Amino acid sequence: MTIGLASDGLPALSLEQCLHRIAELGLQAVEFGTGGWSAAPHLKIEKLLDDKPAQDRLRSLVRDHGLSISALNCSGNPLHPGESGGRDRETTLRTLALASQLGVERVVMMSGLPAAPGDQYPNWITSSWPPETEVILEWQWKERLIPYWRQLAPIAEAKGLRLCLEQHGRQCVYNAETFFRLRDAVGPRIGVNFDPSHLLWMGGDPVQAIQALGECIFHVHGKDTRIEPGSAINGLLDAKPAALFQLRSWNFASLGHGRSFGSWQRIVAALKRAGYDDVISIENEDHQLQADEAIRTSAEVLKLAIADLK
Repeated sequence: MTIGLASDGLPALSLEQCLHRIAELGLQAVEFGTGGWSAAPHLKIEKLLDDKPAQDRLRSLVRDHGLSISALNCSGNPLHPGESGGRDRETTLRTLALASQLGVERVVMMSGLPAAPGDQYPNWITSSWPPETEVILEWQWKERLIPYWRQLAPIAEAKGLRLCLEQHGRQCVYNAETFFRLRDAVGPRIGVNFDPSHLLWMGGDPVQAIQALGECIFHVHGKDTRIEPGSAINGLLDAKPAALFQLRSWNFASLGHGRSFGSWQRIVAALKRAGYDDVISIENEDHQLQADEAIRTSAEVLKLAIADLK
């Protein structure tokens, strides 16, 4: 098992500086954002797509730092009914094309979330009451989600790509159950980008989820969630902005600043038992620490947890 970094975690650095820092930390891989909700600070898809010399330069630069590209990440909402949905759909198709041209076999993304019929904004259904929620949910899946993925999966298959869906709040696929519902409808070209942090704030157990997902885990993010004391009063549903971390019921955290080290030992061991022996890509969204410190501590925790497997 190896460790990488989602390069969005170091947005202030140039591409070469970012790769140098990843190598300096003793990591082995990099995951590049290509658009969507990523500012794509290190990879400009419009400058690389269909440009073999530019692609060769990128591959050479990554290789010269002793790294590989674990995945391209185009997470966004391709099912948004507004203009952003069209942009995200286009970014997804361009990312699939670039991944194929670069020889990168994994694309990380999210399932997408439609609106309710006739609405302007996506609507995340998390309850079966009032009764209209069930009607909305079925419409979203049958009229928007499944048709989109039935179109996208064959495109990925033709390019030899694996689609890695991150189970994320405010997406139709946000846990194992919803993932399997989509996979049953679409086929095995889609798998999971397993990120424990999202499951944790929804009250799940990463180890049990890994056991359930098994070989469907195609890629993994190293990110934690810290449950804050205020959650005992207000619960874990929290709409306050992430930057107001002092006031929230939970916060994304770097490894070592969320759950115990023992929790990450168990997560890494569960991944190994499930047959996943690949990259854990650190994704830094810790608002309480400087990026370099957050990434460094995450790397240290993962190195120790991986070493314990031997």
